Amino acid sequence: ATLNAPQTEDSVSLLCFFLCLSPTVCDRVYVHPFHLFSYNKSSCEELDNLTQEEKMFVPISIESQTIPAYEENLKDKTKLGTQSSDTKRDQRLSYLKDLVHVLGVRFYGALKETLKGENYLLSPTNLYRSLLSIYLGASEQTAADLQNFLGFFPPSGDPDCTSKVDGHKVLLTLKTMDDLFLSSGADDLLSTKLSCLFSAPSVRLSESLVHSLASSADYFYARAVDFTNPSQAAELIESFVKGKDVSRTQNVLTNIDPSTTLLFVTYIQFKGKNNEASQVKELQEFWTDSSTKILVPMMSVTGTFQYKRDDSKNFSVIEVPVSENALLVLVQPINSNDLNKIESELSLDPSSAWLQNLSPRHIKLSLPELTIQSAYDLQELLTNMNLSALLGKKANLTKISDANLTVGKVQYTPSLLRNTFTHVSCSLPLEVTLNKPFLLAVYEKNSKTMVLIGRVTNPLNSF
Repeated sequence: ATLNAPQTEDSVSLLCFFLCLSPTVCDRVYVHPFHLFSYNKSSCEELDNLTQEEKMFVPISIESQTIPAYEENLKDKTKLGTQSSDTKRDQRLSYLKDLVHVLGVRFYGALKETLKGENYLLSPTNLYRSLLSIYLGASEQTAADLQNFLGFFPPSGDPDCTSKVDGHKVLLTLKTMDDLFLSSGADDLLSTKLSCLFSAPSVRLSESLVHSLASSADYFYARAVDFTNPSQAAELIESFVKGKDVSRTQNVLTNIDPSTTLLFVTYIQFKGKNNEASQVKELQEFWTDSSTKILVPMMSVTGTFQYKRDDSKNFSVIEVPVSENALLVLVQPINSNDLNKIESELSLDPSSAWLQNLSPRHIKLSLPELTIQSAYDLQELLTNMNLSALLGKKANLTKISDANLTVGKVQYTPSLLRNTFTHVSCSLPLEVTLNKPFLLAVYEKNSKTMVLIGRVTNPLNSF
């Protein structure tokens, strides 16, 4: 068929219009979240070169009083930098926040089975960071298994470098979470992280790996320890940590295997100031179970807080700001419900039911004064989860050392010192008293990242 001139011009114009649209449509192609953290082709080539040039060093003895040269170098090389506030940063935060939540809930479930009836506390963000630290030193199948456990499943089965996650990108995003959480500009909430890598004498460690670990902690030390006398090694480590005056902890290192050549220890401490809360003058009743009560010191604060009472699921939630960017969430059973039922419904879904449908209420809140410390061996928890091979004796950790390593422990110790409240008001409030076992969680306000979660069964048992 033959087209006349006007029809041809219209067709050409329409064709040009769609050609102009084409680049815009192509720019909106879906990007799998995995690729926010994976290596690209160019970084894979750089990675190969870095692996060939890896530098090693031998840490000084834990009993030495000198400051090693490598520790001085760490001060100049430990800054991770910051991510600019852009779309990719926000996407990474949103994706990683969900992975942190899922991993935290999985470990919380393992603790629930291990420590029945006890207080326990864990920090999902810092737990995730500890496992990521091991991932940075892992190779081959161990690295692949840890990557999957951390929630990063490549969208295709292609085994090349681009199917691997760049742990440094993940580490930087975790640091961004920390910065958001602690960016209130005030000292009302303090968080301190101390990490130590203890290796057997003469074991060489990767310089770049140590720099990466140091960049994610407030304090980091690498020292050599003789593990053939486990009790003496534990005493030396405890004395060393206390000497740094960043974590006043009890001796939590037990049952060290004398064949150990590597031990990774992390201490996390959260501390709040009670600017507006007041101590209740007399000791108050706290029911550890339906038939047992104890007398405990309590504190009280009055203010307008987010609150809900869910009579269908039989729990109440109160959300209390503890700093400009941190929220304390307190959950307790109601209507004869018990904590075990609430915990069993703790969802792997990051959009926790705890944070939904809250509304402001004027409340007088009373709760026990709390100092909680917990200590966990991640290897033991993984064994309880039927995942002992992840950090077992056959784990490939050649990016940490060129020696044949035996990981004795990956010790993780979070602690919460005191309660923190900031709001005060004067009108007649709803009275809410936490006088029986309850759950607590701390979230970053904007992203709703779960930073801390724990159970309080007996406020008098701090450890």
